[in-house]
Amino acid sequence: MSFAKFNSEDKLLIKNAWEKLEVSARRRCRFDKEIEVVKSAYEFASNAHKDIRRRSGEPYILHPIAVAQIVVDDIGLGYKSISAALLHDVVEDTDYTVEDIRHQFGDKIATLVEGLTKIKTVLDNEDRRGGTTIESIQAENLKRILLTLNDDVRVVLIKLADRLHNCRTIEFMPEHKRDKVLSETMFIFIPLAHRLGLYGIKSEMENIWLRYKEPEAYKDISNRIDRNVALRDKEIDAFICPIESALKQADISFEIKKRLKTPYSIWFKMNTKKIPFDQIYDLYAVRIIYDQSSGSAEAEKMEAFRIFSILTGIYGQQPDRYRDWINNPKSNGYEALHCTLMSRSGFWIEVQIRSRRMDDIAERGIAAHWAYKRDGYLNDSESNMDKWLAKVQEILSSEDVNALELLDIIHKDLIATDIVVFTPKGEQKSIQAGATVLDFAYMIHTDIGNTAIAAKVNMRLVPLSQELKTGDQVEIISAKSGRPKLEWLQFLQTRHARNVVLEYFRGERDTLIKNGETIYNERLKAMNYPNNLDTLKQLLDYSQLNYQPELFFRIGAGVIGPNDFRNALLGRNPKSISHGNYVVADCCNPIPGDPIIGFKHKDGMIVVHKKSCPIAERLASKHGDQVVVVPDMDIEEREFPVRISMRGIDKLGLLNEITGCISVDMGVNITEIHLGGKDGVFEGYIAMEVRDRKVLETMIADLGKIDGISDVVRTDI
Repeated sequence: MSFAKFNSEDKLLIKNAWEKLEVSARRRCRFDKEIEVVKSAYEFASNAHKDIRRRSGEPYILHPIAVAQIVVDDIGLGYKSISAALLHDVVEDTDYTVEDIRHQFGDKIATLVEGLTKIKTVLDNEDRRGGTTIESIQAENLKRILLTLNDDVRVVLIKLADRLHNCRTIEFMPEHKRDKVLSETMFIFIPLAHRLGLYGIKSEMENIWLRYKEPEAYKDISNRIDRNVALRDKEIDAFICPIESALKQADISFEIKKRLKTPYSIWFKMNTKKIPFDQIYDLYAVRIIYDQSSGSAEAEKMEAFRIFSILTGIYGQQPDRYRDWINNPKSNGYEALHCTLMSRSGFWIEVQIRSRRMDDIAERGIAAHWAYKRDGYLNDSESNMDKWLAKVQEILSSEDVNALELLDIIHKDLIATDIVVFTPKGEQKSIQAGATVLDFAYMIHTDIGNTAIAAKVNMRLVPLSQELKTGDQVEIISAKSGRPKLEWLQFLQTRHARNVVLEYFRGERDTLIKNGETIYNERLKAMNYPNNLDTLKQLLDYSQLNYQPELFFRIGAGVIGPNDFRNALLGRNPKSISHGNYVVADCCNPIPGDPIIGFKHKDGMIVVHKKSCPIAERLASKHGDQVVVVPDMDIEEREFPVRISMRGIDKLGLLNEITGCISVDMGVNITEIHLGGKDGVFEGYIAMEVRDRKVLETMIADLGKIDGISDVVRTDI
């Protein structure tokens, strides 16, 4: 922040921003006295932040005005939240106190401001004891945020608005601060926005993350979207036309919106499924929002299925892409029918069918959810959102959960999506995506999980570790003599199931911890590896644990074995590329030209990751104080390991063309080839060593020109 008197241009910016906010606030305020409170909050904040500027040079007051604008437009909160958003930085950044706010605006607004101030204080706190962090700042920040859920969820919603605006102006932050904020945003705030149903805020933060973490990918995907829209826009209109006619003929009151997949969602799908842009078939979506003819929930539901019937009477559908989120709402409260239809132009288009209420909850999340619940539309049994909040509060009430452990627990739960599976009798059950057969058994009943020995999925015998997919029919096979096994912890995914197993063995826990410590010391001695805090931290990070007793418990139980020690401690491979105090992380293998981020260890060594590396995201979100700016990698006469995946039409001589392009034309050394063909199609990967990203991109472009090759993409080793 800096100080400089506002000029006439500054004052005009402030005036315009306030007038826009005032118009939006009036739409949310039910009485004149409520808008008067908002005006008073603006005047109070404006005076408190007078002549103070942000790092960008703009008047500071524009930030709280922008946050308040998000609060009212994107989240739909009322006058107290708008006022708290305007005042959210006053206590932290000026001489005013919470008591001053309470005296002027009352207890409710003061409590909101106090909650926001506490979060900001934890986030910005850089104090250390003896040069070490007692608990990660970001982890403590998340705990502080979630603790406010017990008091007033509006604090979290305003904080999300604050984070969104900080992301919008992130270009003015120094690079190390920017990387820390972006990692924290990806690990904490984006999952929070997702879980609270704030899709618009989530998507915007994701796109900002991509723009700075993977700038070239963001630019390329954005350009491809623009070109695609120019080609396909008329086809989408032609697809919608007969739908509009049929719905009008059926006397349905509706609105149709066109939706385009975001750059981040495309990038994420390309990377997770290892497919090129051209194979993203759900680039477009059409949203049908209908007005229900009566106030009953059953009538609202039946109208959605009537519209679905009309649509499938016009276009053919893709059965495996049908999703019923009305009878089985997502845990963030989302409800809709999704289907994918074949247009007359020959491409697939996703269609989302929502009532006006469903759309309101989908766009404004928890704020709309509770507004409908307050009005008596929802009951407790219908509210997955309330169940999730109750689960968070249960976790927070546990005295033995520290902030770092909490970060992992909640993060996994925040990002969890739902799938629908079926019991042998055809009953639908929602469970976390990635859950195993055994997780499902424990969800049905603790005794069923404890005595499970195997299962049938779609009438086929499978092990308990089998991962479930949407549509699976699951039958658990149990035995009276069955008992939980510690090795189940290696594959159980849901917190409930893991807790049941851990509780079962709690009586043996002390003995297992003691045995584990003995084994830990013996293994380090046998490996001739130093037994110190850095070694312990490496093993904890590798095992995704946060405290020593849990590590020893799992070692003693046999969950963490000798191979885990070797992988964790020899992860800093002696063959890893190093230069001075820099080590290239072998989890993502960055090469010169990649956007990179560094983490400084106590020994002074800096480990360099790709900015988009999931492990780097996790480290930065937990230990943001260790993030450092790393100059561009410029290591002469070094080769860096990379891998490319490819697929195409198998033909005689194709392998010679591929290796010729790589080794002869580009002079690149191939270290491994793994290609296989079936039914005239080949796919696989090639590992090699390159000097930098430019060489790699040139080579990928040249390989893509070879007749028969359809896809060539870089993949992590």
